[in-house]
Amino acid sequence: MKQSRLMSFCEAIANVAVGYCIAVLTQILIFPMFGLHTTLAQNLQMGAVFTVVSIARSFALRRVFEAIRVRSKKPPPKISDGSVRARLPYRRDFSGTAARDQSSIR
Repeated sequence: MKQSRLMSFCEAIANVAVGYCIAVLTQILIFPMFGLHTTLAQNLQMGAVFTVVSIARSFALRRVFEAIRVRSKKPPPKISDGSVRARLPYRRDFSGTAARDQSSIR
C-alpha cells in the first residue's frame, strides 16, 4: 500500500516532535558536561532549528525511498493474444490428440 505525501508529512512531524523533546532534554543534560552553559530559552531555540531541519530531512528521505519502491515494482506481464498459454514458459498441446513427439512442447 502506498503512503500519501500528506501522511508522510504527518508521520515526519510526529516523529520529530518526540525527537524535539528528547533533544532539548539531552541538551540540558549534556551541554554542561562540555562546559556549555545555555538558558532554557536558548535550548528551546536550538531545538527548534534542529527540528525544522529534521522534518525536512525525514520528509525528503521518505519521498526518496517511496520513489525507489515505486520504481522497483515490476509491471504485470503483458499478454499479446490474451490467452493463458502466453503466460506459460512452454507450450503444451491440449487439443486432445495423443502426440508424443517433442514438437508439441516448446
